[in-house]
Amino acid sequence: MKGFAMKKIGETGWIEKEIPSIGPNDALVRPTAISPCTSDIHTVWAGAIGDRKDMILGHEAVGIVEAVGSEVKDFKKGDRVVIPAITPDWNSLEAQRGYSMHSGGMLSGWKFSNFKDGVFAEYFHVNDADGNMAILPDTIDDATGVMLCDMMPTGFHGVELADIQFGDKVLVIGIGPVGLMAVAAAAIRGASEIYAVGSRPNCIEIAKEYGATHIINYRNGSIEEQIEKLTDGKGVDKVVIAGGDVDTFATAIQVLKPGGRIGNVNYLGEGDFVKIPRAEWGCGMGHKQIAGGLMPGGRLRMEKLISLIETGRIDPSKLITHRFTGFDKIEEALLLMKDKPKDLIKPVVIIE
Repeated sequence: MKGFAMKKIGETGWIEKEIPSIGPNDALVRPTAISPCTSDIHTVWAGAIGDRKDMILGHEAVGIVEAVGSEVKDFKKGDRVVIPAITPDWNSLEAQRGYSMHSGGMLSGWKFSNFKDGVFAEYFHVNDADGNMAILPDTIDDATGVMLCDMMPTGFHGVELADIQFGDKVLVIGIGPVGLMAVAAAAIRGASEIYAVGSRPNCIEIAKEYGATHIINYRNGSIEEQIEKLTDGKGVDKVVIAGGDVDTFATAIQVLKPGGRIGNVNYLGEGDFVKIPRAEWGCGMGHKQIAGGLMPGGRLRMEKLISLIETGRIDPSKLITHRFTGFDKIEEALLLMKDKPKDLIKPVVIIE
């Protein structure tokens, strides 16, 4: 089969590989739509997870089941499915502890384009198929379905990590696709005020549509000063970090009330240390909590998010700004994600 791969750090290209074989609990899927992610960019050009040789990229896809193992009970050849970016081993001890995304070791639930070939191929392998695939209903098109793989569950997990409650004042740092989903999730959770940090006009517009009550444009002054003014110096109850770098935590700590909580879902691809300002953290005693986590995977998660789309509670298709048609357009879409033109939020490639 053909696939688009990371050949080594800083280099990508098309390669040929054998079609994956499947075990009794696994499935083979033919993608019908895929989307590149900023994580792919960090992996290839920043070497964020170390060097990989001829590893097929991608972790966001919907597709058609081509084959299932003998022990797979709930899926069959021909089913239209969505597969989350994180595909845990559900019989692991980590899963039993409630941290399935770390099954096999820290971050090891993230298998696609990390420990094994990803989805930018003519076929891809899904482990633990009954636990890691969900039927994609006919009411949701392929392009929208791809937003279920990573952007929607990651943004929602940021809100879970921050433990946003009704009436909270919330700051969302970064309103790319994940941050926009965090804005939407904060609104669903009942946040009273949502301060969204970003500068691109299309992202600002969609953030407002999803429920942002204030836009913090960092080009107009520091985030800290703007939040101080908007909250009369009181700060915010919760922060979701969906963009930035290792220095972003300093801002989050500074604007957070004592007893507040930060939920980080930003992939820190560079830097050795996260910087926490001592005094603003209450000299270590300010009850300002930081929770950082990889999104949960799994079928149940997908089915619940699907229900939110079907009932009209959220429309993640608003994230899609660029559409391509054809398997050979994967490279173009990935490079678009690398170059990040101002009008880009999320590209999708329709393969069939």
